[in-house]
Parts: sequence; structure tokens; C-alpha cells
Amino acid sequence: MNEGKASAGAVVALGATVVIWASSWIVMKLVLRYAGPFDFSALRYSIGAVLLFLVLVVLRRPLAPPPLAGTIITGLTQTAAFQGLGQFALTSGGTGRVVLLAYAMPFWAVLLAWLILGERPVRRHWIGLALAAIGLTCVIAPWRGLGHPLSTVTALLGGVCWALGTVTSKAMFQRHQPDPLTFTAWQMAFGAAALAIVAFFVPERSMEWTPAFIAGLVFSVIFATSLAWTLWLLVVRRLPTTVAALSSLAVPVLSVLMAWVVLHEPPTSNEWVGMAFIVTGLLAVTGVRLTRR
Repeated sequence: MNEGKASAGAVVALGATVVIWASSWIVMKLVLRYAGPFDFSALRYSIGAVLLFLVLVVLRRPLAPPPLAGTIITGLTQTAAFQGLGQFALTSGGTGRVVLLAYAMPFWAVLLAWLILGERPVRRHWIGLALAAIGLTCVIAPWRGLGHPLSTVTALLGGVCWALGTVTSKAMFQRHQPDPLTFTAWQMAFGAAALAIVAFFVPERSMEWTPAFIAGLVFSVIFATSLAWTLWLLVVRRLPTTVAALSSLAVPVLSVLMAWVVLHEPPTSNEWVGMAFIVTGLLAVTGVRLTRR
């Protein structure tokens, strides 16, 4: 496959990931009616890891773990910390707000990629970053308060952890070139183990195995966990970290609109303005031009 086709495939994978993850936040909010945040996250990623290992066996892909240091760090940051903290933040915060706080991730990813990988942002990246920062500021509206402090802090911290996991994933592909599916399975297994330990020590409500909960679990395991994280690692492998990270800002925009329709959380005027800035920032960072040559 040539470089152009690989990049085009990465863009398609990125689009699919955006839609799946935007939907998953709505599902994550709904399942809290039936389970605690850490119990659900641990169950979701444990089943997801097992499913991916079964896929590896069926496809006869390599089962040996990639270099453990990078794999474990990625699992602890982008799987355990990001998902656990994000799910916990939803217990007391609105869906749209939590997603937007968590998706401050690109700002941390740009800095970490610069420091760790030496990926110096170019001019259009800085412009997109500035526009997206204005957009997130408008949506969050800090002059109106930060809402529930614990929800705000955990959502932001989750975004920082995801940024670190994104950078370590990129470093793994640059230095060791692991099989994406194998890498996804192993980092997810380590993350699921960490989540299971947290769930064991943190008291939570008992799970209610209702049809709605089972449906949410199936969607989360198959699509939002196994498929989407595999696609995301393919995106990180093929595209620059800055482009991949900033493009993921489309997820909170779509999540806010979905929360309006499904959860009856209508966007405020500040959120509409903010989302306009975010979309403009996405166009800038990807180099899309609105005029013909």
C-alpha cells in the first residue's frame, strides 16, 4: 500500500472512530443507571481484551506481547486512567461538559509529542490549536463556574492521561512497529487489570443486568472498545500525533449534539459558538482549503 492510500485509509478510520466514540459517551452515561463507573469500565475492557485475543487467534496474528514498558504505560494511561476517570466524571457531571473537558487531550498531546517525540508543531497546527482552545473555552464557560469540582478535575486529568497514552503509542510504532491489533489487545489487557484492581477496592452499587445494560455493554465492548481503539491506534500509526489528536476534537462536538437529542441536554449559546471555533480549528490543522486552486 502506498503512502497516499495509507493516509486515506487513516482518515476513514479516524472518521469511523469519531462517530463511534461520540456515541459511546451517551451509552456510558446511560449505563450508570445500572452499574458503578469502575465496575462497568473493568468489565467492558476485560471482555474487550478477551475478544481481541480471540480475534488474534482466528486471524493467526502474533500473540507475543510487544515491548512491555511501552505497552503497560499505554494501557495504564489511555485505557485504565482515561476511561476510568471519564466514566467516574459522568456520575456527577453532564455528558457534554465531561466530554469537552476530557477532550482537552489534544492540547496536552501537542506539548507531549513535542517534548517526547520531537514533533514540532507547524504554523497551521498552532492556528488550529488556538481556534480549538477558544472553542473549548467558550463551551466550558469558566466564568460561569466549573460545575462539580470533582467531575471537572477527573475529566481533565483523564484527558492528560489519554494524551500521554497517545504519545507512548506513537513512540511504540516508531521504535518497535508492533502489530496494531496485538498491541491493542495487550495494552487493553493491562488497562483492564488495573481497572479491576480499582473496582475491587472502591465500593460501588451492584450491577443490574437489565436488557438496557446488556445492550450498552455489548455496544461498548464490540464497537467503542475493541473496534474503535484498534482504529485509533491505526490512526496514530499513520498520521502525525498533532493531526490525530486535534482531529479527535470532532468527538465532543458530535457528543454535544447527541446529548441534546438523546439525553435532552440542549447546547447553550456559548456551546454553539465554541463548536464553531472547534470546527474551524479542525479545518486549519488538517490543511483543508475552502477555495479551489
